[in-house]
Amino acid sequence: MELRHLEYFLAIAEELNFTRAAKRLHVAQSGISAAVRSLERELGAPLFERTSKRVALTDAGTALLPEARNTLAAARAARDAVDQVRGGLRGTLTIGTLTSVDILDLPGLFGRFHTEHPEVVIRLQAAPSGSAGLAHALVAGALDAAFLSFTGPAPAGLTVRTLASVPMFALLPAGHPLAGHAELTLADLATEPFVDSPVGYGNRAVVDHRMAAEGLNRHVSIEVADIRTAADFVRQGLGVAVLPSFAIPATDPRLAVSPLAGASSHWTLHIATSATRRPSAALRALLALVDRYVRLPGAADVFA
Repeated sequence: MELRHLEYFLAIAEELNFTRAAKRLHVAQSGISAAVRSLERELGAPLFERTSKRVALTDAGTALLPEARNTLAAARAARDAVDQVRGGLRGTLTIGTLTSVDILDLPGLFGRFHTEHPEVVIRLQAAPSGSAGLAHALVAGALDAAFLSFTGPAPAGLTVRTLASVPMFALLPAGHPLAGHAELTLADLATEPFVDSPVGYGNRAVVDHRMAAEGLNRHVSIEVADIRTAADFVRQGLGVAVLPSFAIPATDPRLAVSPLAGASSHWTLHIATSATRRPSAALRALLALVDRYVRLPGAADVFA
């Protein structure tokens, strides 16, 4: 069984499209199709169900997927060991990230890493299902590391390091009866319609967890995947929001901001890796740089 065939299989399994997989690997589609057919003959089972409209893994393909990832990871580790002796890092890192999180300077981090390790390719992926989706992809082996936000214990199967913790604030339309309060509780807001992220996102998890702990219920009337757009809906009087400090817009006469009471009212950013796979030399080098590119806003930044 050739490693190249497993690489082709993995690309198709992740893309679920032969054309996209071929472009990702910079090979001809005919070559990638031939490699999969060869792998299927060797294994004695079809790996994909192929129609004119879709590509899907068969049961055999689903069973092969984690083993292919583990085999390729072991091969990368072997190459890493040799590369370190030769004095250079190579390979590809696939990193999962959250959107609109200004406290992490990803361009600066990746720029510095590229300068120091130009032979390492970085692929950046954002999960449409937020931190929960990133954690799942990381456990499944589709990511080498991910920036996550969650509340409570770390997701199973992950090794987690906390990078930052920032306070949450209540955001209301300026004319709201609660506007101007020095501090607000979730009980104060519970009867209001909420603007929030979908289930699975870290900021949604903080509020849901606190609400449940306090025996409160709420109605989320508008869900937005990009946390920074929540303020636009609040500004129009469509609800209230509870947001981490970095997502609070600059002073706006149409918005009112109040600190959210409670010691646990914080949004926390973590860097996570697999607890079962040994990080490559390239990943260890990236992890060593991460903390330098975390920038925490002060109170003056929040209310500027």
